[in-house]
Amino acid sequence: MRVVVPFAPGRPKTRLAPVLDEAERTAFARTMLDDVLSVLSTLDRERGVSVDPLVLSTAPIDCGVSVAVDDRPLTDAVNDRLPASDGDDPVAVVMADLALATPDALARLFEPDADVVVAPGRGGGTNALVVRDPAFRVDYHGASVRDHREIAREADLSLAHVDSFRLATDVDEPADLVEVLLHGEGEAPAWLAETGVSVAAADGRADVERNSG
Repeated sequence: MRVVVPFAPGRPKTRLAPVLDEAERTAFARTMLDDVLSVLSTLDRERGVSVDPLVLSTAPIDCGVSVAVDDRPLTDAVNDRLPASDGDDPVAVVMADLALATPDALARLFEPDADVVVAPGRGGGTNALVVRDPAFRVDYHGASVRDHREIAREADLSLAHVDSFRLATDVDEPADLVEVLLHGEGEAPAWLAETGVSVAAADGRADVERNSG
């Protein structure tokens, strides 16, 4: 299965600015991408799930897999990579900031035999999906998971949902770094720790703090 991984290397993750400076955000975004690609490689190598990753990047990068450079808006760039006609192979789209993704979590994404499989993100986004029918097209504006459900229904397509904490957790806000530090299994939690970011208890809820040293 072709797996498209969208990635924007230019000034990424600006909402993490309270914790990470621009150079750190760039390095951290790349670390998360590498973690996602490593999980996909594990699926192919150890789980018998054949995947063909393609990083859909807004600028040239070297990441060890195929890269397509496309600086158009995400919706247009992804739609051009989805199945175009009956008989085309299915295509998955997996976001590059799923720092908690594991082989088991992504294997669950590929299991349902539905026309469209959606892994919702927190806050109404769509963090991963599989498209098997050319009648489906993405729309990443606004509450995209709601829109994708409606698009599938209007096209009379079968729709499956994957309820997964690991796939629902994308990393955009400082609070999301708590989840990476507590539950991440790739290089991202180690990168944060080495940068001086750690978990701190605050009013009964975990938060992050930055070591000034």
